[in-house]
Amino acid sequence: MARILERTVLFADLRGSTGLFERLGNAAASTLVTGAVTQLGECVERGGGHVVKTLGDGLMAVFENATSAVAAADAMHQALQRLSRGSNVPAASALKLQVAMARGEVVEIESDCFGDAVNVAARLLDHAGDNETLVTVDVLAGLQPAQQMRFRALDRLQLRGRAEPVQVHLLQGRQAMADGAATQFGDALPMPGQPEALRLVWGGQERIFATAQLPLVLGRSPQAACCIDDSRVSRSHARIDWHGGAFQFTDLSFNGSYIRFTHDRAVLSLRRGSCTLHGSGEIGLGVPPGDTRTPVVRFEVLRLAEDTLPAPGTGITR
Repeated sequence: MARILERTVLFADLRGSTGLFERLGNAAASTLVTGAVTQLGECVERGGGHVVKTLGDGLMAVFENATSAVAAADAMHQALQRLSRGSNVPAASALKLQVAMARGEVVEIESDCFGDAVNVAARLLDHAGDNETLVTVDVLAGLQPAQQMRFRALDRLQLRGRAEPVQVHLLQGRQAMADGAATQFGDALPMPGQPEALRLVWGGQERIFATAQLPLVLGRSPQAACCIDDSRVSRSHARIDWHGGAFQFTDLSFNGSYIRFTHDRAVLSLRRGSCTLHGSGEIGLGVPPGDTRTPVVRFEVLRLAEDTLPAPGTGITR
């Protein structure tokens, strides 16, 4: 018999498992991944949730309230860290955890769950970077104010199959909260000598983003702050955050991102990974920078006095 329930839906996924099978072989990799997923499931059950099903190298779970779901996500990340440090298999450190949550009505039928919240959480998982937890605004609304301060608002993301973009928030770890000079509004204030703005140039456009305008999304979606209409670029391909006094670039795509810093011939390849942007250089979305047909974004980290930033309406955004 079908039941309609209000639930927080959580999807967790271990990325990097494919490489483990190549490096360790089927038996050893299966043992490692299965053990990791089992630990994730134990975090769910200890947190008062219910594992609906396992999905190879991940799982789907439901919780009655958002607080329990967020606590379970914290426990999952901690469990994976312990596994990486304590395992006698060095390759275990290649496993990265992505978690996504949405809240709403779900239809429970024969031990499985269906509904819009399930679809949103599953598709939001595609936008999570390594060791990140993303939640919708409905999940955030179910938390106490002190818990809400651990989250930072991201752009409204366009999820596959949905007409309207979804407002998404990123869970910040306790250490990350301590790293910045947080204000009562959750933003970090630039310290003297720190970068104050980021110039991006692409497709004949040039915009300057102040730290207060971050995070921003680069991608093919019309809602992206840096919109690049190219089939090799994902709808939400990458994200740039202001974190810990630096500009942090995170790849969210399937094709990867490639960064080449000025005066450095080497190209840094990122697949669901992150790096700090410094100085200036080029970002190749989907393919390495190299020729005029490559979808490239040029960047430059700026240190500008307040009165030198361009005024609104000049075509260059602060």
